[in-house]
Amino acid sequence: MGNPLDIPFATMDGEQTTLRALGGSRWLVVNVASACGATPQYAGLQALHEEHEDLTVVGFPCNQFGRQEPGTHDEICEFTSSTYNVTFPLMAKGDVNGENRLPLYATLCQTADASGHDGDIRWNFEKFIVAEDGSVQRFSSGVKPAALNL
Repeated sequence: MGNPLDIPFATMDGEQTTLRALGGSRWLVVNVASACGATPQYAGLQALHEEHEDLTVVGFPCNQFGRQEPGTHDEICEFTSSTYNVTFPLMAKGDVNGENRLPLYATLCQTADASGHDGDIRWNFEKFIVAEDGSVQRFSSGVKPAALNL
């Protein structure tokens, strides 16, 4: 498994970046959606982003679960900003499962959560905490941001 901090992915502007390049010493990687029952987790993610200076929350919009992220990049940014005051970085919309899975997610999905689940993402708002040493912790969608004990 490669170091997830150095795996490139696209920003909403089409530029390539990495977790390391986004700054911080811990990263909370989340596949997000605007029309999901879990969408209110955006508020908790934003709170964590504001409360922990060393933590960079990184959202990856994904339309693979119930087509709950159908919007364009501009629509996603407008919705998250106006509804949840999101200021953490949102990346280009992409797949977290399947043949077109983002390489970062191919690496992250090798980590099991507390229930022992590894492999495919099961739903929107599944979370990964990546430490500065590249180690990964995985949390199911049902674990709300405030319960992460950061």
